[in-house]
Formats: sequence, structure tokens, C-alpha cells
Amino acid sequence: MTDHGTDSEPEGLRAALRAEVAGEVDFGPTARALTTMDASNYRRVPLAVVAPRDADDVLAALTVCRDHEVPVLARGGGTSIAGQATGTGVVLDFTRHLDRVLDLDPEARTATVQPGLVLDRLQEAAAPHGLRFGPDPSTHGRCTIGGMVGNNACGAHSVAWGTTADNVASLTAALCVGDHGPALTRLGRDWTGAPAALRPLVESELALLRTGFPDLPRRISGYALDALLPERGADVARAFCGSEGTLGLLTEVTVKLVGTPPARALAVLGHVDESAAADAAPGLLPHRPLTVEGMAVDLVPPGVLDALPRGTAWLFVETGGASPAEARAAAERIVRSADALDARVVTDPAAQRALWRIREDAAGTATRMPDGSEAWPGWEDCAVPPARLGAYLREFRALLAAHGLHGTPYGHFGDGCVHARIDFDLLTAPGITRFRAFSEELADLVVAHGGSLSGEHGDGTARAELLPRMYGPELVGLFARVKAAWDPQGLLNPGVLVRPARLDEGLRFAVLPRRPVPVEFGYPQDGGDFTAAVRRCVGVAKCRTTVPGPDVMCPSFRATGEEEHSTRGRARLLHEMLAGTTGAPDAVITGGWRAPEVRDALDLCLSCKGCRSDCPVGVDMATYKAEFLHHHYAGRLRPASHYALGRLPRWLRLAAATRTAPLLNALAAREPLAALGKRLAGIDPRRDLPPLAPEPFTRWFARRTPPGPRFLSTSQATVVWPDTFTEHLAPEVGRAAVRVLEAAGQQVLLPGTGVCCGLTYVTTGQLDRARRVMTRTLDLLDRTGGPDLPVTVLEPSCAATLRTDLPELLPKDPRAHRLAASVRTFAETLEAQVPHWRPPRLDRPVVGQTHCHQHAVLGDEADQRVREAAGLAGRLGAGCCGLAGNFGFEKGHFEVSRRCAEEQLLPSVRAAPPGALVLADGYSCRTQLAQLGGVRGRHLAEALADGLPGEEDAGTGSAGRAQP
Repeated sequence: MTDHGTDSEPEGLRAALRAEVAGEVDFGPTARALTTMDASNYRRVPLAVVAPRDADDVLAALTVCRDHEVPVLARGGGTSIAGQATGTGVVLDFTRHLDRVLDLDPEARTATVQPGLVLDRLQEAAAPHGLRFGPDPSTHGRCTIGGMVGNNACGAHSVAWGTTADNVASLTAALCVGDHGPALTRLGRDWTGAPAALRPLVESELALLRTGFPDLPRRISGYALDALLPERGADVARAFCGSEGTLGLLTEVTVKLVGTPPARALAVLGHVDESAAADAAPGLLPHRPLTVEGMAVDLVPPGVLDALPRGTAWLFVETGGASPAEARAAAERIVRSADALDARVVTDPAAQRALWRIREDAAGTATRMPDGSEAWPGWEDCAVPPARLGAYLREFRALLAAHGLHGTPYGHFGDGCVHARIDFDLLTAPGITRFRAFSEELADLVVAHGGSLSGEHGDGTARAELLPRMYGPELVGLFARVKAAWDPQGLLNPGVLVRPARLDEGLRFAVLPRRPVPVEFGYPQDGGDFTAAVRRCVGVAKCRTTVPGPDVMCPSFRATGEEEHSTRGRARLLHEMLAGTTGAPDAVITGGWRAPEVRDALDLCLSCKGCRSDCPVGVDMATYKAEFLHHHYAGRLRPASHYALGRLPRWLRLAAATRTAPLLNALAAREPLAALGKRLAGIDPRRDLPPLAPEPFTRWFARRTPPGPRFLSTSQATVVWPDTFTEHLAPEVGRAAVRVLEAAGQQVLLPGTGVCCGLTYVTTGQLDRARRVMTRTLDLLDRTGGPDLPVTVLEPSCAATLRTDLPELLPKDPRAHRLAASVRTFAETLEAQVPHWRPPRLDRPVVGQTHCHQHAVLGDEADQRVREAAGLAGRLGAGCCGLAGNFGFEKGHFEVSRRCAEEQLLPSVRAAPPGALVLADGYSCRTQLAQLGGVRGRHLAEALADGLPGEEDAGTGSAGRAQP
């Protein structure tokens, strides 16, 4: 049999797969690099990635791999935390094509789906019938039904609706048994579909099966062979659940659906610590709640603490009812019966979603300790009987302390299942030795409490080696015989569950550089280490969600559906790029900073910065992209757009200095010349060139008569930053801002001409030039003199650059940090400088979109309050407009840019009520609205200026409306 640990490609495999499989067959480095890891600590490099189009393709791929003795791994969302979604053979990616709901029967309360279907899509299909699939892991926006069956996934509602195994009716799988090659088989009850060798094997070991399994709600470890007992109906489908892709390859899944309560309430119970919360959890189960989730203060953002009752740990207990009153009454009964320090009942759906989001993001946020140090999975989901959870947590904390480790427990307290990311040192030999010792001791502790090594995510590589400590050698030996009955050649996900790989080998960190890589940005959150920044991505794949929501991340993935265009995919390619620089023998990306695979994946990154705030671990792909482009093009010819758009501030200043804006506008209006200019500049021919302003903002400001005496006190004056877009392309925004600030009683100052935040240089990776531009700007500010004043930056992308990129590119210049700290948005300035001033009442509905950089870096809270004070009703949407500075103008990006705009922004404008004001503070957003929607968007300053009396010439004209 083939050595499954090798990555050598058998002769003829490539040709055979391409001949027999209709779906994509990819042996390229990008596809392989994207699937080297899941959400665990482990890394394995596959030979190829195959995307089967249908069940016949699954059979064909399995047959070819069997003939060539190549391992096969089924992969869904790639969010497995124990390492079972990584492999060295052929990876079958079920998410590309096998992702549909085939049938939904509301009367029978069943649905038949393909294994690559994302859970949320099933929930959406079932919701109109008042139904849902019961299990709901926190990764419900990207995990697949096939993956849930493989891991026997559970989720927060398992106290009410059980695990995936409890909700499966039947399965169809491709099996390797038989003399005629792989075949599709339906698995059900009463031995339906079971391999011929399985029944006699089980019937010979009935006594062992009746005594060898602990009785607890979250036993996921090992094979569920006790489901094959005659008194349990010999349920083959149930026994298949949790087999982690080691027994067969799913092609269809028929699941049971449950009724959804029309109304819900959330009782939040505060406790002194997580052990006290755990002690209280079992007492709530007789009330039949929908959830009993536990979380400690370590994982709660400071801004959310005010929404929680007193305590340092909380239980989130959800109740349902036929009406809001009934759901609330059930929650209040929970509160009365609970032994809690404090309690609060939350009935507002938006407030409930906000609290649940904290819990769902914990798998990512827990990877960073309060001091910023890294923490990792590995002992993510042990489960003990719920009545023993409090005692177990106390001993768990003591064991952590004995090993000098730290972790934050959270999870499904009602089921006795605890998640914890622990600050293992997985980079050094002593740290890895301690990781093994701790793992062995914790396994013994879990078993001593009658628990399961896995209570949700499966065993994978993280725990399979320790299964004998839980089940004993006899039962583990039976697992191996059962595996052989289903998979005689041992080709399906080898090294998992049976004949396991060692838990301390194949760690994904082993191939990374041991010393910091020379870089340009400061990476203050990662100790200046780019490798540590890349390690931030743990693979929870929140960036792979496809449905628009309150987040920005990740617009390019939502536009293309391709893993390489997700934040996680790009982080994986950067990880493999770094692995290639260390000489790792299995490296797949070997070009270092010059790697075309990384360049191509980053090409569709819009640098929206959404991941900086929306990624649970704060991956900042916009910064990583700028860093990569800097090194990639060092000493080399750049794309034309980098010279034309990346150095736009320079060209616009030149046009202003020579007063040639009218001439350039005239030339841009002449199509042959415009087409030539766009081709030479690397601009997509479908884009219109924005006209230059006849008079720059600073020139207008210099010639106007000051309205009053000049004040220099920080409470009476503010500096308005003449960013490139306001200065040369939209000076009406600057004029409107000056008018509003002066009407509010502020003295407006300008820092002089020539200042620039360096945004366009940063986004195109011209970091040497960006640093020079920023330093020159700081020098110009020094010559301006005067005390430090608040700086109002009207363009959100420029404000974000000054807040983040400036101090990270000039970390040793104190002036950079002072300027970053003084930057405010227009709304923040109004709130801070003139808190008692009231804006004019406009009393209009608003539509539009919060700028992606404002969402990620600056925040929109002040803007919301100012809009509310002005009578501008409604909330702006999230997402990215798709233009994103130079991105949407560059050749080859138009379609992705358009899809991003069509996701939320343009539909919201088309659906706007009559008279709605279209708000868009970003110049890119307004340009996208004009070019793709035929709508004029307005900056908040323009909207407020229009409501002021008099001085119409200083304003911006009539208000923009939502009609094209």
C-alpha cells in the first residue's frame, strides 16, 4: 500500500483524474496551498484538489484514487478545528457544485441536500415553512452539511434539538467496499447500506459496545458503534455520523427538520466566574431552554459590558414561545429559578443578535489573550456530564496553572461541553513537549470525570492518538476493524481516528521562519513580526460568508465565491509563501515575495480594511497586500495603474499648479484621446474619467474673506484636512464642511497646501514613496506652527490612513502618532468641538452605505447620532461600494467592482423611498453611485450645509435624490 505520508504524485494520476472527472481537477500550487490547513494547528500538503460536479464525479474520483492507491479527503468549509480536513492525497472540494437543496418536504419535516450546502442556505430554505435544522455551530454561515455529518456537529441549540446524528434520517455515500469498485449506497436503519463485514463484526462484540461508551449528551469521540446495537435499531446512518470522512464520501444527506419558535427571548445570567456559571447550568435544563451557553469576561469587548448584568461570567439562556410575551415569560421564569448574581432579559432581536455575535466570534477572538499573546486550538471542545462541569473547570484551571498556561473557557455549558483556546508555545521544541504533556494529562482528567475528548469538533489529529485513554485498547482495536470493513485499502482520510498521526507532528507553524522577516510596516499588534501577523488567521473562515450583513468582509469572496479571494485564502497563500522561504521540503509557493500565486490572489483584494474589524482575530489583509506589493515590485516595472493612480496626488497637484484642469477635462471628454489615455494608464475602458475641479479647495479657502477673528484654542478651532479628493476632485465637500463648522462656531484652519496622507501610495504598495510623502507632510505641519489642534478629515479613507498606516509606517516618529491621535471624522468633530450645537433639521429618509474604511477603522457611531439630530431617518448599509479608490478603475477589476456595488449599495438606492437622501462620505462611493447607478451621492457635510440659511454660493446646491 502507498505510504500515505508522501506527497509524491503517482504516475498517471493526473491524466486519469482529468479524463474521468467532469469537474475541476487542479494540481496547481494555488489550489494545493489553499487546502494545506483547516482551522486547526495542523498542515498537510495535498497532491491535488478536485471539485466534483455530481455523484458520478465523486465515484469517478474515488475509483481513480483507489486504482492509484492515493488517499482521498472530503472537504467542506474547511473549518474543522482538530485537523481532519487536511490531507496529503486528493482533496474533494464539495462547496463548488454539490451545494444544493434537492428536496424539502414541510409535511414530513425533512430535507434532502447535497453535502457541500452551507448550513445557512438550508435554514433559509426551511424558514418560510416555520422549520429549521436543529444543530447550528457558530460557523453556520460557512460550514457545510457534509462537514457537519462528518464531525457530528452540534452548536448552541443542542440542549433542545441534539447533535447532527440526532437529526439525520438517511445518507447516500460512495463506499470503497466490494470487488466491483466504489459504488453509491444509501445508509439508513436496520443495517441498510452497511458493508457486509460490519454486522457480524458488531454482533460479535455486543457486550463491549454496551459497556464501552460513556453516557453523556456530547460524546463525539471515536466511532458511534453503539448506534448499531439491536436495541437502538442498528442505525447505520447514525453510526456513520462523526466518522470524519474515514468510512465513505457523502453525496446526499436527508435531514430531519424541527419547528422554529415564532418568538424568542434571551435571559442573560451573571455569575462570579465560569465555574459558578457551570454549576448553575444543569439546574436550568428542566425548564427546556433552547440554549444554555457560557462565556467569561475575557471574551467580551469592553463596549459590550454595559449590556450585560453584573458578573465576570454569563449564561446565555434562550427561550422560545408562540408570542413575544410567551418567550419573555419563559425567560423570566429562568431568571427567577436561577442562582445568579444578576440577570437581564433581552427581547429586542437586534440586541440579541449583537450578544450572539460575541459568542459566535469567540472561536476567533479567543486566539488572542488579553495581553495580545497567541492562543491555539487543540483542546477546543472536551465534554463532561453537565453536573460535573463546574468541578471539571476548576481542575482544568488548576492544570493550566501547573503547566504555566492560560486559556479562556466558553461554550455549551448546558451540555457540559467547553471550548478553550490555550496559549501553547507551538514554535519551540520545549513548548511542543509541554503541549504533549498537557494534552495527555488533560485527556486523563476528562476521562476521570466520565467525559469525552471531543464534544463537538471531532478527534482529527488533535485527539485521535489519545483515544485509548478514553476507550481502552480493546474498543480502539474494534474501531480499526470497523474502519477496515468500510475502507479496506485505508484510503479515506488516513491518520484520523484509526492508526492516528501523532498530535505533536505536522504542526503548521513548523515551516514558518523563526526570525522576523524584514518588512516596512510596524505591525505593532504582532511585535513587529510579519510572520506573527500572518499566523493570526486560524481558519474560522468568517470571511467566507456569502450573504450581505452588517459586515464588510470579504467583498471579493462574495463577488467571486473563490477561496483564493477570501481573507483566509490570501492568508493561507502568504503562510505558504513564508514556508517556501524556509526551504520546507513540501513547500508549494516557492517564489517568495515574487510569487505570482500570491500576487494574483491579492489582485482582487479591494483593500477595504473590512477584515481589520470584522475578522475575529483582526487579520489586516489591506496592510499585508501593501507589504507584499512593495516587495514584489521592488526594482521592477510596475503595472501602469500604479504610476497613474498610485501617484495620483502628484499629477493632480501638477494640474492645479499649471491651471490646466479645464484643458484636461476637455481632452478627457474626447473619446479617442480618453480611450488612449485609459489604455496607457491601465484604466478599464468602461470607466469614465472624473473631471477635475476648476478651483481647488485650498485656493477657494485662501481667497475668501474670513468670517471672524482667528482663534487658536483647541475648543474653538479645528483644522480641515485638504485631502487629495476634496482638494482636486470634490472641493464642494470642503466648502460645505467649512460652512457648517463656522455656523457651529468653529474657526476653520487649513494646514497649508501639499499635505497628503499617502493613501494611494500605500494601496499600490509604493511604501518608500508613501513614507517620503508622509514625512514631507509632517514637516509641512511643523512649519505651520501653532498648538496641536483637532484635524477634521472629510474623506474616510484618508482619515483611516492617517489613523493607522501613518504610525505603522513611521513607528519611530512621534509626530506621526500625534497626528494619528488628532484625526477626527466630520461628525466626530461636531460632537467633540461643539457638543451643544444642533444641526439643521432636514427630516428626510436616508439611504447609502457607510464607507468601508470608516466601518473598519473609524466607526460610524458619531455619524449616526448627528444624522439622528438632523432628522435623517434610517441606517446606512454595510459592505463595500466596489470602487475602493484605484481598485475599481484598474483594468480587469470592473466586473468584480460592479458585483460589489450590486450586493447592497445599488439595490438599497433603487428601493429608496421618494425624497430619500443618498449619503456617501467617500469620494469612491459617490463616484461608483454616479457611474453605475446614475445617482449623486452626498457627503454628510453637504447635506447639513444645504439646511443652513443663506450663503447658497458657499454650499453645494440641491440635495441628491435616490432616483437615477
